[in-house]
Amino acid sequence: MAVTGIHLLDHMQTPSLVIERGQVTFANAAAKSLLGAHIVGQDVRIAIRNPDAIAVILGDTGGSARIDGLSVGGSFWEVDCHILGSGERLVSLYDLSVQVSTARAHADFVANASHELRTPLATVLGYVETLTDPRAGGDEATRNKFLATIRHEALRMQSLVEDLMSLSRIEAVKHEVPSGEVEMLTLIREVAGESRGDAQVVVNANCERAVIAGDKVQMAQVMRNLIDNALKYGKPGGPVTITLEATDTGWLLIAVKDEGEGIAPEHLPRLTERFYRADTSRSRAAGGTGLGLSIVKHIVERHRGRFDITSRQGVGTTASMMLPIARS
Repeated sequence: MAVTGIHLLDHMQTPSLVIERGQVTFANAAAKSLLGAHIVGQDVRIAIRNPDAIAVILGDTGGSARIDGLSVGGSFWEVDCHILGSGERLVSLYDLSVQVSTARAHADFVANASHELRTPLATVLGYVETLTDPRAGGDEATRNKFLATIRHEALRMQSLVEDLMSLSRIEAVKHEVPSGEVEMLTLIREVAGESRGDAQVVVNANCERAVIAGDKVQMAQVMRNLIDNALKYGKPGGPVTITLEATDTGWLLIAVKDEGEGIAPEHLPRLTERFYRADTSRSRAAGGTGLGLSIVKHIVERHRGRFDITSRQGVGTTASMMLPIARS
């Protein structure tokens, strides 16, 4: 291969190899970083230990193949081989891990959303069909019971659709830094005041004002979700304690703490996944859609903050976020 071509390959970010008579005669910096510098001079079947990849590289016509893993890991790759005029073969390796992961996440999301909608819809259809039966329709007590169930399931579907639309809107602007300003102490007191009359929601702060660069509607949504969760899964009626702490390092720490049963440690890392529930039956009975914490995480990340959940079983759960304080 010409010196100019080798020079260009060496500056490419895509791992690239030159193969001649089954041996690696050249590997650029990206390929050496991926497979190791020792591959130069090695048989390509040792450098890349994947039968599907080798079949393409040593085949008569070149081409490409998608493979699951190289000798160094389990990522998804596309191996692309071009036969050069001199008999050499140029092999390029494209990492497809992100695309595959995104495609799987999308497929899982669609499947979960379909399942979550199908379950209440089946209940609604079942009760409607029963109500069309004259024998059931003539019993007022039964009819009222069925209608109450239909209403409950319809509201559940409405909540799910609203959360799905909300998540979609948030993801559409997640790379746009909010340009407004939000005074969080006032906002939190307003949202806490919306809680039902018997709820004990206490707000403590070490500052009189806490201004962040943010979207007021989205931050209100975050606080409603966290307070609602704390009231649903904490002790009946509370107490729920919200703490604001402005730090000297320019961060605002907001923590929402309940005194409920707590969450088992194995569930904590997955709580912000879409539709993940630590207790499926309890969450659905409480009216949860399984999207609330995912929405919170997306909004906090859009605001360049960090979100975390800690819990001790029998003691309670604390959902906390750190947000950068706006410069004066």
